[in-house]
Amino acid sequence: MSLTLLKPAGAASTDAELAGRIAAGDSEALHTLMRRCNQTLYRTARSILRDDADAEEAVQEAYFKAYRVMATFRGDASLTTWLTRIVINESKQRLRQRERRLRLVPLVDFPADDPRLPEKSMVEAAIGSLPEQFVLRAQTRKLLEYQIDQLPDAFRTVFMLRAVEEMTVDEVADCLDIPSATVRTRYFRARALLRKALEREMSAELNGAFSFAGDRCDRIVAAVMARLGASPPR
Repeated sequence: MSLTLLKPAGAASTDAELAGRIAAGDSEALHTLMRRCNQTLYRTARSILRDDADAEEAVQEAYFKAYRVMATFRGDASLTTWLTRIVINESKQRLRQRERRLRLVPLVDFPADDPRLPEKSMVEAAIGSLPEQFVLRAQTRKLLEYQIDQLPDAFRTVFMLRAVEEMTVDEVADCLDIPSATVRTRYFRARALLRKALEREMSAELNGAFSFAGDRCDRIVAAVMARLGASPPR
């Protein structure tokens, strides 16, 4: 299947026009569409499959399926919405296949060198993502430690004793030789400051979550274009 270049994709004023050009073989229009939608589609697939490589494959397959039926697009929803639905269906199908494969792993003991033994046991498959979780926890812990360090001295000490060391209010009061009411006030203020700081950090990072750009974006574009026999845009 080969694509030919027609008029520039930038001339398309509506999703229906863009879809029409892609269906007619405009490879630059397809390139434009993928660049526009890659991140949204990847994040959607990633939220279902929770695996980077699986999500990339799902997006590529969804583009290929969408291309084959692009002529049926009528603009009832936006092109992005239409593609997102295809990605969701593709991702859910892959998730079902993955779960089915896991259920087929035999619950019996084999000798270590038995050829019937799967490459990964059910336990190994289940904990395969744990190293990534450990890294995430370590990063979260470092962020928390950093923000605790930024608390005012008096608040930080109360917070450490009360929250980290789990001392009672009276024990903290005794340690610092301050009234129990002061411990409660400082602890409340420390928690509020810490919560605000963490919310600010999370807000700043949220837009970058599961980012999809650079090599990863280029890889999907190149793979889809190659599979369709399309020439890269000039």
